[in-house]
Amino acid sequence: MPPSTRRLKLLSANIQAGSSTRRYSDYVTRSWSHALPAGRKRGALDAIAEVAAEHDIVGLNESDPGSLRSGFTNQTHYLAERGGFGYWSHQPNRSVGGVASSANGLLSKLEPVDVTDHPLPGRIAGRGLLLAQFGEGDAGLVVAVAHLSLGAQSRRSQLDFIADVLDQHEHAVLMGDFNCPPDSAEMLQLYRRTRLQPPECVVATFPSWRPQRAIDHILVTPGLGGCTGHRALAAAASDHLALSIELDVPEAALQA
Repeated sequence: MPPSTRRLKLLSANIQAGSSTRRYSDYVTRSWSHALPAGRKRGALDAIAEVAAEHDIVGLNESDPGSLRSGFTNQTHYLAERGGFGYWSHQPNRSVGGVASSANGLLSKLEPVDVTDHPLPGRIAGRGLLLAQFGEGDAGLVVAVAHLSLGAQSRRSQLDFIADVLDQHEHAVLMGDFNCPPDSAEMLQLYRRTRLQPPECVVATFPSWRPQRAIDHILVTPGLGGCTGHRALAAAASDHLALSIELDVPEAALQA
């Protein structure tokens, strides 16, 4: 008899702290929104929460942990409450004088047995890996959230670090904004060193108003079975589309 599995829906979303970007010129004309709380950030967060609520586990990038630009709102906590998630965690990575802060975030309807933070190497500090364990031991489900650097050399060292963390895990998910396509040299090195596989289908997620680049990914190991429902979703105001998949996870990998 084949082992029983549980269907889980996962979402990866770079939410740009709720700031609106609809064209490249907005990076200049709306640059104030990255430092001030004005604008429709709360409405954007509500729209993101509505999308997130349809999922079991959500990884967030560029979620403000509570600075001036977010009105001192911890956006991960806000999304957890609005989306009906019983468990949440965040990993602040970068702060600019209390005016703007950025964090990785995790929302979950399943209770993790452990959550750990890892700072990632790179030429400029401020990148991290947020790791949640569901189930016990190396056979348990591990979900990792990362936001990698813009430079290829820094990404290579960051992915080497992530490979060291994930190489022993049979049931692993790595999601986030990688800032590179899935067939880049540094990504190929990750596949060689871990059980993570290239995505079954490549979906463009950036820029959100005219998607041309596939730089947001949800990578999984073969032990999780085939993933379905791989699709990009509008994440309200962000300059990225969110990425959604469905996984068949062995029940044994979720048992604490």
